[in-house]
Amino acid sequence: MLKILDLVSDGASCAVRFIGSVAAWSGLALVLLVAFNVLARYLFSYSTVGLQEAEWHLMAVAALFGMSYGLNQGGEVRVDIFYARYSPRAKAIIDVIGNAALCIVAVYVVSLSINYVTSSYAIMEGSPDPGGLPMRFLLKAAIPAAFVLLALQAFAMTLRAIGELTDTGSRHSGSA
Repeated sequence: MLKILDLVSDGASCAVRFIGSVAAWSGLALVLLVAFNVLARYLFSYSTVGLQEAEWHLMAVAALFGMSYGLNQGGEVRVDIFYARYSPRAKAIIDVIGNAALCIVAVYVVSLSINYVTSSYAIMEGSPDPGGLPMRFLLKAAIPAAFVLLALQAFAMTLRAIGELTDTGSRHSGSA
């Protein structure tokens, strides 16, 4: 049973790491786009609403998909001054509860955002600004997609914590 938990957990974490690396590269694209916009505006007096909107679209995608990657890499906020003093079993219990709660909240956000995205898609929403980017519904679709990924990572971490909990429990009971 622990092998299956490890396999599922590792597969989910691997998917999150891959998508996180893609999100990291979008950061480079954002820097290059901002640099282009600044240089074009000040050197050539050239600017478009579409390019300015592309900046915050890239930032939104990087932030949304970066959440699960940050969690995957241990970048979550936790009160380590207390957590560091706990036993491995207590840490595993806290991790199971915290990660399971995060998974539930992420799934809830997905359920809330589906209607938001489908409404946007139904009207083929684009930018309200002249010269803005079309297909804003694609950006909005990143919300449920990113939270599905966050739920997947939280689920993987819950499984890993359950594995640690059963592992520490078997060590305390004297069995191997």
